[in-house]
Amino acid sequence: MEIFERMAKHRHEQLVFWSEPELGYKGIIAIHDTTLGPALGGTRFWNYQTEEAAIVDALRLARGMSYKAAVAGLNLGGGKSVIIGDNKTPYREMIFRAHGRAVESLGGRYITAEDVGTSPDDMEYVLMETDSVVGIYGRSGDPSPVTAYGVYMGIKAAAKARYGDDSLDGKHVAVQGLGHVGYYLCEDLHQEGARLTVTDIDAERVRRCVDDFGATAVEPDEIYGVDADIFAPCALGSVINDDTLKVFKFDIIGGAANNQLARSQHGDAVANEGILYAPDYVINAGGLINVYGELKEWSPERSKRKAGEIYTTLLQIFERAEAEGVPTAEAADRVAETRIERARHLQRSWV
Repeated sequence: MEIFERMAKHRHEQLVFWSEPELGYKGIIAIHDTTLGPALGGTRFWNYQTEEAAIVDALRLARGMSYKAAVAGLNLGGGKSVIIGDNKTPYREMIFRAHGRAVESLGGRYITAEDVGTSPDDMEYVLMETDSVVGIYGRSGDPSPVTAYGVYMGIKAAAKARYGDDSLDGKHVAVQGLGHVGYYLCEDLHQEGARLTVTDIDAERVRRCVDDFGATAVEPDEIYGVDADIFAPCALGSVINDDTLKVFKFDIIGGAANNQLARSQHGDAVANEGILYAPDYVINAGGLINVYGELKEWSPERSKRKAGEIYTTLLQIFERAEAEGVPTAEAADRVAETRIERARHLQRSWV
């Protein structure tokens, strides 16, 4: 893998490797773009099969964060970190303190938060070594409820665009991934009267949603073929691919997972199948909004209200996609790229 060539393809600014083998820490930090502000993005702790897979994931996620911030109207750049290892390990303090030192070495260019495989408890360890961390207890805390609320409002916007009515009462939603965000999303959907089919690799998470929301459970691989109105992927990425597209029966796809399209051409493929896709980094921006609110000392109510604006943002993207004859994913990219490019011009005018 040619790393500089891969970075240049999407104009990534920086890729940092940090190793402390005595502490069990192998970390990668990717910074995509800092035109709008410091790069912000969570830390993912995952047992990647190869180091190349970890690098690719960090770069893709960092770029997604740049676009997410730009579309959401936030003055932030995009970054992401990954830690390679077993995220179930109970020995976490030194791993995350080492990660804090890696973050601190960037001098404020990158701000981290929790992500897949990490928690606010882990961020407390990061805080011991750097102030460039958000999502801390006593501040904005767990961003999952706000992320879920943004996804919920995004699904309502997609329903409005597809059905002419944003009510989810009686709609059948298939939810993949029942972690913090997935659970809160199920709660929001259930309160509006949606019918839920759910899955997760963790049986306890599935049982909880079945008990709390009357959901129907299916095996992880079966979720793609469920005959539902809406598919809400809230686990890992690349779930929209050549294989899953063959069995999809959904009208709408909108969920919290990052990088849902396995490849960019799958945005076209989804549109060709007549499925309305809510671009992932637009609909799941609530978590970023929540931690941005922490940086700006917003009240929880203001952060939630800002996340609710995802509804209007998605309607505008759906309208632009139809007007320009492009997939919704491409329309969202155009919105993000336009804002970043305009900000570059603005910066050049500063004295």
